[in-house]
Amino acid sequence: MSSDRAAIRLHGVAKTFSIYERPHHRLLAALFGTRWRTWHRDFHALSRIDLEIRRGETLGIIGRNGSGKSTLLQIICGILTPSEGTVEANGRIAALLELGAGFNPEFTGRENVYLNGAVLGLTREEVEARFDAIVAFADVGPFMDQPVKTFSSGMFIRLAFAVAIHVDPEILVIDEALAVGDEAFQRKCYARIQRIRENGATVLFVSHSAGTVAELCDRVALLDAGELIALGAPKPVISRYHRLLYAPASEAPAIRAQMLAEFARAGEDHASASPAAHLPASPASEESGGDGFFDPTLVPGTLRYAAQGAHIEDAAIRTDDGRVVNVLRAGRHYVYSYRARFDRTVSLVRFGMMIRTVSGLELGGAASAVHGQGLDLVDAGSEVSVRFRFRCQLAAGTYFLNAGVLGRLAEEELFLGRLVDAAMFRVMPDAERLATGLVDFEVEPTVDIEVDVT
Repeated sequence: MSSDRAAIRLHGVAKTFSIYERPHHRLLAALFGTRWRTWHRDFHALSRIDLEIRRGETLGIIGRNGSGKSTLLQIICGILTPSEGTVEANGRIAALLELGAGFNPEFTGRENVYLNGAVLGLTREEVEARFDAIVAFADVGPFMDQPVKTFSSGMFIRLAFAVAIHVDPEILVIDEALAVGDEAFQRKCYARIQRIRENGATVLFVSHSAGTVAELCDRVALLDAGELIALGAPKPVISRYHRLLYAPASEAPAIRAQMLAEFARAGEDHASASPAAHLPASPASEESGGDGFFDPTLVPGTLRYAAQGAHIEDAAIRTDDGRVVNVLRAGRHYVYSYRARFDRTVSLVRFGMMIRTVSGLELGGAASAVHGQGLDLVDAGSEVSVRFRFRCQLAAGTYFLNAGVLGRLAEEELFLGRLVDAAMFRVMPDAERLATGLVDFEVEPTVDIEVDVT
């Protein structure tokens, strides 16, 4: 990776916090140092992070709570100083870490726009030039000249985001800020971020929403316990994150150690290419079979979660007459099926499926029953056949199918068995397709010419 293309470069970055058991221990440490004893214990929030982020790239940062995501962003933004290592940021940074952190509740909305704009590095003239756009984006109506302490939480958030998003940054840092506001406002925020990306800005994005990360990001970094344990294209890294997130507590350390070892062997660039680049081309003719055909070169890299009572087998897509296919025709019906073998007795069992894009974006799926319902009791040794019939409404491209079995154990519903990328399929191009986008909603267009007879 060429260093002149780097917007952010971290080398050996570590952060250690001193944790004091009692408040007065901090005072004793300041007065007497460690002459008699150590008054604190060290908490290693980050451990030797090496990371280079390209200009114009959108990098997602994911991880369990307490993994060090927010600490890493604060170090990149200069809010915290690393205990070890160096950080180089090349460009103007706008950070959405705590919306409204620079607001004074006694000031009006108008006054806070100027105040927060100054905090984010804008001159008064620059704020004035952007003021009308900020007001329009925030959409708080006549409340702009009222103290922000009178704002509703939604109004406060909209105004804070509106100011931050109009800084026109070269580097935009977002820490869960998009999890707030109503759906319409969130959509407006995403559209604005897309414009910033199109203008060449670098974006760092932290979120617990795997679908959002997959949709927005070019690469994803996975942090756990302060260490970088995976880095690469969204889909495989998010799969590793989910495997770690949903693993039984007894197995999580071993899974984490395996990921660390894989990352150390492969290095940073092990998954930097798009997954689509690795998908083999089909040697078969796309004219084979009226309802599609089977291409043996389409082999998914299935990720199997640790079973907790159910084992999923024989996931496949079939035509209505039972043929196994993985190259489909748009508009035709297919059956996605799998078998679930149980090695323990469980209650309220239900089954699910989900279709995802190459990047990991969830397009849609179904469950066999709503939450709280399902098969009343499934005995150990039982085998259940599951079928989901669906109509292929997708554009030409490659897609993946998940499979999952949920059930109640000890009064808690959890995944008894789960496969990510259990099956893989390709949809043939359709020269007659009028629909645009990934999903065909069967829109029926009507065009009328109105003739002026006068």
